[in-house]
Amino acid sequence: MKNKKMRVQAIDGIRGFSLLGILLANLLIFQYGIWGKDEMEFFTLSPVDSFMDDFLRIFVEESFMPIFTFLFGYSMIMLKESLEEKGLKVKRYFVRRSIFLLVVGGLHATFLWEGDILTFYGIMGFFLLLFLKRKPTTMLVWGILLSSLLVILSGIGVFVDDGETELVSPEKLATYIEKTNDIYGTGTYQEIKHHRNNEDPLGEEAYLFLFAALFSPIFTAPMFLFGMYAAKRKLFFQPLKEKKLYQHAAAILIPVGLGLKTIYQLFPETSWAELAITIGGPLLAVGYIFGIALLYCQNWSKELRKLFESVGKLSMTNYILQTIVCTTIFYGYGLGQFAKMGVGFSILLGLAIFGLQMCISRYYLTHFRFGPLEKINRMWTYFSFTARPKKKKGKKGKACLKSYRKDAI
Repeated sequence: MKNKKMRVQAIDGIRGFSLLGILLANLLIFQYGIWGKDEMEFFTLSPVDSFMDDFLRIFVEESFMPIFTFLFGYSMIMLKESLEEKGLKVKRYFVRRSIFLLVVGGLHATFLWEGDILTFYGIMGFFLLLFLKRKPTTMLVWGILLSSLLVILSGIGVFVDDGETELVSPEKLATYIEKTNDIYGTGTYQEIKHHRNNEDPLGEEAYLFLFAALFSPIFTAPMFLFGMYAAKRKLFFQPLKEKKLYQHAAAILIPVGLGLKTIYQLFPETSWAELAITIGGPLLAVGYIFGIALLYCQNWSKELRKLFESVGKLSMTNYILQTIVCTTIFYGYGLGQFAKMGVGFSILLGLAIFGLQMCISRYYLTHFRFGPLEKINRMWTYFSFTARPKKKKGKKGKACLKSYRKDAI
């Protein structure tokens, strides 16, 4: 049981760490909009802000959401095994959990913020049912095959695209960003909500996004599958025994990932830059995973680990809270700091918000076992007011409920 407890702590800690990076990356969207964040030439940045923007693009963007994705796949296997120990039917619980993510994500995107990711995880929950009972090798092979397919398609795009293909015309994009800056910075809640849900710069080209959405589960599946494979292989169960693996993986993947992302940032106009970010982002994510896992091999990191774990255990609640706090700070119905604060100060803001979340989460968990959204999720998933699965009568139903922590999101 000791090893299981350590495994849960490691996964919670990595999940908490990923929420820090997700917040820092999302602050670009909170402050510049989901289209504006990649078009920084429309904004006036100081040299310091330009440097900090480059820092985020290299060290954070494209590499923290994949960590969360990896952990989502990992948690699916843990939940599956927990349900099977209790003699319960697995798929019905996953269907309920996916429906919950779709509903919460839809509400989040509609009423709060366009950068929601929970809806996508709800969709992926259904897609990943295809792999839930497959062998570890099958998960690994499919993960590698789909990763290779994505790299190949990116490589083909390098030769096919002449560098002049534009999804949105510069004129439409400039008009949209200018309008977004005005509405998000000074508008009322209703004005911002209407703009978010009814306007975009794509116009008639919006069908391209629908086309991309249909294939997104295939191209984003690798990190989910690698997480499922890691859980099947009991990776992170015994950090001290796996220390050398963590050291070697982090020492190789972090520099390689950073190097590829730096190439993309320094030479964005080159034909092969997109290929560099396609490979570098996930590699850096995996490097970070093993790097944080190394903390579980060090005695000095105990208090830091507990703070990360506290945030990770309340991941959904903390994710939504980040949206509420940041939209209030940046949008017109709050402090109206949209496109005004600057990248450097927004990073300091993100660190301050996350620091508060660490302390509040740690204190909260001394009084409660689950976060508010986590408990509602469990109540719905298990159809139980106690937020715990009901044991099925019979041989399998005799399993102990001590494994309930496996199914954290």
